[in-house]
Amino acid sequence: MTADLSQLVKAYDVRGVVPDQWDEPLAELFGAAFVQVTGADAIVIGHDMRPSSPGLSRAFARGAAARGVDVTEIGLCSTDQLYYASGAFTLPGAMFTASHNPARYNGIKMCRAGAAPVGQDTGLSEIRRLAESWLDSGAPASDATPGTITSRDTLEDYAAYLRSLVDLTSIRPLKVVVDAGNGMGGHTVPTVFAGLPLELVPMYFELDGTFPNHEANPLDPANIVDLQKRVRQEGADLGIAFDGDADRCFVVDERGEPVSPSAITALVAARELAKHRGGTVIHNLITSWSVPEVVREHGGTPVRTRVGHSFIKAEMATSGAIFGGEHSAHYYFRDFWNADTGMLAALHVLAALGGQDGPLSGLVAEYDRYSGSGEINSTVDDQAARLAAVRAAYEGREGVIIDELDGLTVTTEDAWFNVRPSNTEPLLRLNAEARDEATMAKVRDEVLAIIRG
Repeated sequence: MTADLSQLVKAYDVRGVVPDQWDEPLAELFGAAFVQVTGADAIVIGHDMRPSSPGLSRAFARGAAARGVDVTEIGLCSTDQLYYASGAFTLPGAMFTASHNPARYNGIKMCRAGAAPVGQDTGLSEIRRLAESWLDSGAPASDATPGTITSRDTLEDYAAYLRSLVDLTSIRPLKVVVDAGNGMGGHTVPTVFAGLPLELVPMYFELDGTFPNHEANPLDPANIVDLQKRVRQEGADLGIAFDGDADRCFVVDERGEPVSPSAITALVAARELAKHRGGTVIHNLITSWSVPEVVREHGGTPVRTRVGHSFIKAEMATSGAIFGGEHSAHYYFRDFWNADTGMLAALHVLAALGGQDGPLSGLVAEYDRYSGSGEINSTVDDQAARLAAVRAAYEGREGVIIDELDGLTVTTEDAWFNVRPSNTEPLLRLNAEARDEATMAKVRDEVLAIIRG
């Protein structure tokens, strides 16, 4: 087929429309390229519930096995279950999923042994280059004896490992509504929660890659409306929503109100620091001021990074951090091979709530101290010019600190904002936070006027 792999291969994965942009023959080439770049003699592969996932996954396995590699297929799984298998078996891995994207998409998330990331600078660009060079002629023949393809179920072991990291056996009984969005949370939650003092109210647990109820993207407020309503109807203690591949979790309190991922990051950081005193905690530059404050208050060292999976994982490995969190509800744990797992973050929230008598809204109030705008996207004709205009408007003002770690961050005594260009669309993304709602609104509106002017 004809394919523009530069459009398929993003910062740390492959993602596109099936079969218009990629198909099983191309997946087979990626399997061959993956093992050649990683030098693996065995790999592990999993897939989500999308209709195209089993075929793409098996094609990737064929491409790998043809080059002498033994393949373990773990079948239906969440992305963090694939990371568990990569870590537990010390094998490179590939997960077939397009996460929260619409049904017509599919993709691959790849990792080295021990769930170490494969990013643009750590193998992904080379995998793309090889696959692209083989598009017309196919992968060159290998002298190796073809490898085996075998199946293995890891769900029980994955669940047991997570429960070994967070003790929920002595918490008070909790009623929890979980919206799986017809994604992989419907596969993993029943096994992970089995035997715990939890009354589970399931929503959309049927695995359906066409997403008949709503998009499996809880970052969009429209996709948690059903969860919020059900929590209030049930009188539940909290609600949890997972995205399509269940590597991210979003939380609503007993009132059905969303709990910010920054507050969850701070809460989990405090718990991890109680176990690993003096540890380092990673947070990206658009998480709340609350996060580094809480980390310091609990004796830890906060480290600020750029936004993005590959940057967080690299800093986790470099610094030996015990935990990392992002505004997008990705949560990374040293005890989970530095990989992200929404399920483990959810267990921490349940343990914290069940270990005291108050409601979740009261518990998280300690960690939600400021007023934030959320992420606001603006379509622009010239990203660089609009960023320069924002910088020009603020540099030289008294008390203003400007840095360009990732886009443009402007900090004052009472507020901060960050403007970042999208890598794939003509957008600028604004996040702002202040000590009170009025100040935040003033800063937000002032910056938007410049961006959109």
